[in-house]
Amino acid sequence: MIQTDLLIIGAGPTGLFSVFEAGLLKMRCHLIDSLPQPGGQLTEIYPKKPIYDIPGFPIVNAGELVDNLMEQIKPFNPGFTLGESATTIHKDNHGQFIVTTDKGTTHRAPSVAIAGGLGVFTPRRPPIENLTNFEQKGVEYIIRDPDMYRDKKVVISGGGDSALDWTIYLADIATEVSLVHRRTSFRGHLDSVDKVMALANAGKVNLITNAEVKEVSGSNFLESVTVHSKDGSTQKIECDHWLPLFGLTPTLGPIGDWGLTIEKNSIVVDNSLDYQTNIEGIYAIGDVNTYPGKLKLILCGFHEGTIMVQSAFKRAYPDKKLSFKYTTVMGGVGSLE
Repeated sequence: MIQTDLLIIGAGPTGLFSVFEAGLLKMRCHLIDSLPQPGGQLTEIYPKKPIYDIPGFPIVNAGELVDNLMEQIKPFNPGFTLGESATTIHKDNHGQFIVTTDKGTTHRAPSVAIAGGLGVFTPRRPPIENLTNFEQKGVEYIIRDPDMYRDKKVVISGGGDSALDWTIYLADIATEVSLVHRRTSFRGHLDSVDKVMALANAGKVNLITNAEVKEVSGSNFLESVTVHSKDGSTQKIECDHWLPLFGLTPTLGPIGDWGLTIEKNSIVVDNSLDYQTNIEGIYAIGDVNTYPGKLKLILCGFHEGTIMVQSAFKRAYPDKKLSFKYTTVMGGVGSLE
């Protein structure tokens, strides 16, 4: 059995940064993730996706961010159970949580932080006839290698950050980029919206709003998409690739049966204190949780993890006092007294 001070389910950016914050408090951490390597979605789904909202980095790709986080936590020597999913949880006679994976590995800790690591993320597919015929033949829901779109004609659908960010990025390397959105307003960062608008005004992006891609066609590979506008008009766009970036649908898996309060496939937490769930000692941080004012940003996950470990420390060391100190002064955020 693996014993630790804080068991983190999910080795994505939020889980990894929580290890750093806990390590500064001299806490031992162990992480469980269903994927075979750390990094979560950043590593598995879009390792080369540009990220623009990490403090101190004007731009960093997802894979680089994971590498930096792994380097940052190396001094604290965290443990990893990878390629396994957390399935069951119960308390022992000493009030410690026992978490078992689908492969039978058991873990014991006074606190558990759920930070993702919950299994498969399914892309949201638009209801288009014969769409599956062109999947991986010009239709891609996830961009793993952006260089494959160099000197190609690309159509992107979506109105969120992913669609906007990839439109900005691919405008520099693709022959032609069209962005199709069913509304006139976008859900992404205002700065990203401004950049896309500027590209459209400069003729570098073909922006089509109040419209949706309704048809795909081609012989063996995708050759064109047909866009239907709300005014009833249609237009065919020749393209090598269509990227319907409507997001991914996560599943909580067995964790959904742990007795936690769930709302719209997210775990409800008390954000006013420490991101604890309805079960004392179980926390939820990052994209997996929900509370009033929740923003699903990596930056917010870092904040939530930082607050969470302060509470988890008190459960791991109830007889020790935690005093706050800056890393620049003491080499750590906290010290034990």
